[in-house]
Amino acid sequence: MPFDWEPLLLTFKLAIVVTAILWVIGIPLAYWLAHSHVRWKALVETLVSMPLVLPPSVLGFYLLLIFSPNHWFGGALQHSLGIQLAFSFPGLIVASVIFSLPFMVHPIQAGFQSLPPALREAAYVLGKSRGETLLRVQLPNMKPSLLSGTVLAFAHTIGEFGVVLMIGGDLPGETRVASIAIYNEVEALNYSAANLYAGVLFAISFAILLMVYVLNKKLLDTI
Repeated sequence: MPFDWEPLLLTFKLAIVVTAILWVIGIPLAYWLAHSHVRWKALVETLVSMPLVLPPSVLGFYLLLIFSPNHWFGGALQHSLGIQLAFSFPGLIVASVIFSLPFMVHPIQAGFQSLPPALREAAYVLGKSRGETLLRVQLPNMKPSLLSGTVLAFAHTIGEFGVVLMIGGDLPGETRVASIAIYNEVEALNYSAANLYAGVLFAISFAILLMVYVLNKKLLDTI
């Protein structure tokens, strides 16, 4: 029986899409958390950090209930927009964005907080807007934090099992990512296929982390 590469391709497709979305969401959120002084900021920080302490099955269960057509949210999406989140690839994307959010936000938030306030104030004095200061002054000076957040979010999405199983199930070509395929092969006592899936993920994860450590060292040496 030929080896099925589709779960691996689907895994990296999911990780790339989720990481791109997290860049759009995570950088503004991390900026706000780093600089805001509103009273309810602690509540937002707690909600962002919940995936770090919640078992994946718990988060996946509640997301499955919300995404279900029987829930008002899932029902409204399906009946009004024709979008089905439960047991679908779009549902995997939404769930993975929520579950990987702290892995993107926390390193970038720490990067913003590590920058001296004088850097931002000098940009404002020179007539730079907040957007220009963010894009041309702050982000270029926190490349290690951006790289760490990006890689952590990407790697975490690749390795997730509990949430994707609860939300996506095991639909070939739609929601069967590599972690689900490994579980299926082990259940079927097909250890050679499971070993191949696991070996590819191990090798790629190792290469990504090694690249991050090397690049981070080079970036820190140039600062």
